[in-house]
Amino acid sequence: MITSHQYRERIAKLRPNVYQKGKLVDRFDPTIRGGINVMASTYDFANDPEYAGIGVATSHITGEKINRYTHIHQSMEDLLNKQKMTRLYCQEVGGCIQRCMGIDGLNALSIATYDADQKHGTSYYKNFIEFMKQVQAEDLSLVCAQTDVKGNRPWRPGKQLDPDLYLRVVEKRSDGIIVKGAKAHNSCSAYADEIIVLPTRNMVADEKDWAVAFSIPSDTEGIKIINGAFAPPQRKKLEAPYSKLGISHSLTIFDNVFIPWNRVFLCGETEQAGKAALFFALYHRHSYCGCKAALSEVFTGATALAAEYNGIENTQHVRHQLAKMIQIVDLIFAAGVAASVNCTKADSGTAIPDTNYCNAGRMLAGESIYGEYEALAAIAGGLAATLPYEEDFYDATLGPLLEKYIMRNPDISAENQHRAFRLFQDMMSSVWGGHKLIDALHGGGSPVIEKVAIYRDHNLEHSKNIAKKLAGIPIKGSTKGIFREKRSWY
Repeated sequence: MITSHQYRERIAKLRPNVYQKGKLVDRFDPTIRGGINVMASTYDFANDPEYAGIGVATSHITGEKINRYTHIHQSMEDLLNKQKMTRLYCQEVGGCIQRCMGIDGLNALSIATYDADQKHGTSYYKNFIEFMKQVQAEDLSLVCAQTDVKGNRPWRPGKQLDPDLYLRVVEKRSDGIIVKGAKAHNSCSAYADEIIVLPTRNMVADEKDWAVAFSIPSDTEGIKIINGAFAPPQRKKLEAPYSKLGISHSLTIFDNVFIPWNRVFLCGETEQAGKAALFFALYHRHSYCGCKAALSEVFTGATALAAEYNGIENTQHVRHQLAKMIQIVDLIFAAGVAASVNCTKADSGTAIPDTNYCNAGRMLAGESIYGEYEALAAIAGGLAATLPYEEDFYDATLGPLLEKYIMRNPDISAENQHRAFRLFQDMMSSVWGGHKLIDALHGGGSPVIEKVAIYRDHNLEHSKNIAKKLAGIPIKGSTKGIFREKRSWY
């Protein structure tokens, strides 16, 4: 494992290929630095004895102690620890921890590459294991680039007028492949060591060129990271941990990029391409049951703080609202725990969380976020939108007046009132807050996608048979044991 300082040093050595507002920018540009702070924290946590129980794992490949963000889940305990780690780390930084995409992409590949080798006699799993040795030894930060730009949505990859609208293989050579296309919504690609590329959907027989997966250093020639950086408004005086975080999202363009064969994990295997896409989505929704539980808890805490500072914490409607918010936090996290406990094993040995629980937890998180914003806005009041500028509070003339008139609960100092409402403003009434509102809804898949998966994966005939049995309607088969058969841990 490496330190956060070593991580920053390594990122500083990457070739410049990050663009913002039409210009090539340094990866340590002030607008990007908040995201680097968040990513760096994952190295600090792993090296902190307080977090070692969940942040450090033992590699099933080498037997060495490794950062859990480079681990392939081998058991229910691994999934539970990833779930706990994600929630705790996200609480510590006040939002997305950003490194989940890497571990989720790795676990998806551990299944898809093994299955491809078993079916086609390829050597992708060997490539993957060798890559994993490097990932674990160097403690690499990874971003998973899955979502293609997709062009006209009803058309499949091979039917697009421009075939590059789904990333594809344009040439196969003796030493590797050449790929062309773009991947969208790539969080933290501006400060990740490697970009893992996965297919975005299932592929059919004539879509082999688009059935490709690989990993490549993020500064490889031909890669352009067109970046959008987001962060809470920067403080002049009133520094706080929340104001030091941030995130970046990019459209990542692959302009005839060379990928050596030892970094190729799929190339034309359409069935396994679909598996890789689905398993990444599954693992990422499992991660969201940790991170969105943390985000919901941040909103719950902020709402309770707003009520206390406004002196209305004991009113019935506030208590009822907070009880509802607490319930959402617990149910989101419980879904992730249940998904871990009800895991199954892939042929590769990788532990797979239960799909229905992952999707149910992620759907609840996505559908609840607007209600959480509404609750905080209602209880904090309009001051979260109209709070005077920070500089006014430190002006010799205006400062004393603002401290006098910001007072609410007399037991709370003027400075703490100011700090609390500055946080509420950052969370809701800023570019950062607006960005997080959409990010929290769609990240990891919008709720409609989870609904599709929930309907697809649940055995509805079994549920109908239970109702038929209770109604005295003849049924075929048995209503016994289906839960036991689905979940191998029984």
